Amino acid sequence: MLKLALMAGALLLAWPAEAALIKPLGINPASSAGTFNNAPGGGAFEDQFTFTLSGGPQFITVANVTNVYPRTTDFITNFTAAVWTAGADGIVNNADDAAVIGPVAATACLIAPSCQSAGGTALLNAGNYYLEFTGIGGGTSGYGGNLAVAAVPGPVVGAGLPGLVLLLAGFLRWRRRA
Repeated sequence: MLKLALMAGALLLAWPAEAALIKPLGINPASSAGTFNNAPGGGAFEDQFTFTLSGGPQFITVANVTNVYPRTTDFITNFTAAVWTAGADGIVNNADDAAVIGPVAATACLIAPSCQSAGGTALLNAGNYYLEFTGIGGGTSGYGGNLAVAAVPGPVVGAGLPGLVLLLAGFLRWRRRA
């Protein structure tokens, strides 16, 4: 029992007390504006990058993160990535937030050795969001990635009317022949 209590205490001490807001990525980040990185070094971390989607009606959102570790001591254990809504109150990391991508566990990169990555895609509405990365860094761990969003074009007002007129004309022509 004492062993279990010591292990639980060590785990609690290793986990961060609160999340670290690293950098706001701005409004509708894409390309270089959506680039992020951080070097949490050794120990547990929970890093967040905020962003806002404006306009829309929806956005295709693609997020990915990679940890390339030249030394095995720079591997990030339990490395996860997620995109969260900031909830109705717009406050990051509280009870009304909801995950919209993930959390996704990092896996080994297919082509590059000594690399792990995670990513995801979603359709999101306008609002406040944040990327969140967690893990336990080893040595001089670091990661980097990109968030890219693009507005989904909405339907053109009245675009369905020509099709409806053609359908009705076809129906009337068919009725005359019958």
